[in-house]
Amino acid sequence: MQLHTDHPREARAVDDPRQQELAERVARLVPADGVHPSAWAPLTLIRASAPNQGLPSVYEPSLCVVVQGSKRTLIGDRVFHYDPLNYLVVSVTLPAVGQILEASPEQPYLCLRLAIDTEEVARLMLELGQDGGDESRDGELGMCVASMSGELLDALLRLVCLLDTPRDLPVLAPAASREIQYRVLMGGLGHQLRHLAVHDGRTHRVARAIDWIRSNYDRTLRVDSLAEAMHMSPSSLHHQFKAVTAMSPLQFQKQLRLHEARRLMFSEGMEAAVAAHRVGYESPSQFSREYRRLFGAPPRREVKAMQAGGVGTV
Repeated sequence: MQLHTDHPREARAVDDPRQQELAERVARLVPADGVHPSAWAPLTLIRASAPNQGLPSVYEPSLCVVVQGSKRTLIGDRVFHYDPLNYLVVSVTLPAVGQILEASPEQPYLCLRLAIDTEEVARLMLELGQDGGDESRDGELGMCVASMSGELLDALLRLVCLLDTPRDLPVLAPAASREIQYRVLMGGLGHQLRHLAVHDGRTHRVARAIDWIRSNYDRTLRVDSLAEAMHMSPSSLHHQFKAVTAMSPLQFQKQLRLHEARRLMFSEGMEAAVAAHRVGYESPSQFSREYRRLFGAPPRREVKAMQAGGVGTV
């Protein structure tokens, strides 16, 4: 399979003092490796001190900004590289494989992940008098990278600075988050957000189908019934779903099942056979085969590796 790499042209010098300040602040806020919730709920801070192998995970709709180091994410035959010069937008829930490429104890990988508020995006579009934009781009893959602008970097820095004054967060953080989403909306990836917010668009319909599958991942998926619920034909649903997620609805459901089983085994100590049944598998052997195919090892061994710290940061 031929991979297609997305890596926009660099727009700023990587030694921008604002970038350095942002990296210093994030490193101070998260002195240990891991995925850390911040005092502002929509914002998550991530740190890793070493590169990792490709790690399958589920990406939620968000803006991902690497402030130090670099990472790549693979979905289907597409590879997305992002670093301090480029940011990633994920417009729908997507199972993908992420790999941290540059990280060390002295220069750890540092990343900000800000949840996308589709209602806020819709309000911004209304105020700006925008519609869904170019309809030919509606229904594109729900992941993309673009060059970081100075205006977006300024807005991100303002939000991170607010984490040092928690009493200001309830009043000022919503405005800072709004500005960030405004800058993305007006930038090179604005179409990703506009199409998600348009209720009768293809991307929005696929997002609704994803939400249904997530709420019913343990049930038998009948594509005809799902298409009817989305007011689409089965062939149209299959085509549009694959365009946005790089997989069919059934493949998407299978990945969600495997990720949920992994969470149950790791977080709740559930046995593999019990977790398999909980997420909808009737055959433990089929579950083990598909789990190994996705995560690279049988369930018990892979979970032990996670518990021992052998799996890298998402």
